Amino acid sequence: MADLTHPVVWFYIPCAITWICFLISVGSPDRFIDYDWLWLLFRNMSPYFWSALGVALAVGMSILGAAWGIFITGSSLVGAAIRVPRITSKNLISVIFCEAVAIYGVIVAIILQTKIELVSPGKNGVTYDKWAMASGYSIFGSGVTCGFANLVCGMCVGIVGSSCALSDAQNSSLFVKILVVEIFGSALGLFGVIIGIIMSGGVKWTA
Repeated sequence: MADLTHPVVWFYIPCAITWICFLISVGSPDRFIDYDWLWLLFRNMSPYFWSALGVALAVGMSILGAAWGIFITGSSLVGAAIRVPRITSKNLISVIFCEAVAIYGVIVAIILQTKIELVSPGKNGVTYDKWAMASGYSIFGSGVTCGFANLVCGMCVGIVGSSCALSDAQNSSLFVKILVVEIFGSALGLFGVIIGIIMSGGVKWTA
């Protein structure tokens, strides 16, 4: 089995793959970055691509954060419950907090999806109106904001919930105190949801 700690595995091979992909994507190995080609690629991207990517990131990253948090807190909860079965019922609230993170992402994704409207490209049949492009960027930014906020929120709640379960197994008086910390951690996802909804509020596909 290969040694994953060897520099060839974790540094040189990823750098070589990245450089090859960079040369392929940039389009001209003679220039370090072909800005003209990148700008042509960027401006010809459909706003529906950015919109769909924003919706996907909103729900995908939120579910990833929720799953990560449930994995962390659930494994600690089940492991500690073998020795102290009394902690099982009340520490399930940590799993509920993690699941709420996924619900945040689903709600924002539904809101963003309802804001996507059908518009036709310009006279050349490729580029879109500035209003359509701005709307695509807004939905993308909203999805990224919500998705990454919920990803970090899910990890935070999972780690704190794991500590809560282990601390409760040792001393039941610590449960409420750590639960307060967990509540504040779960509120972080709401910040991303609020900002995401505000960012998508100005979406206007046509003038």
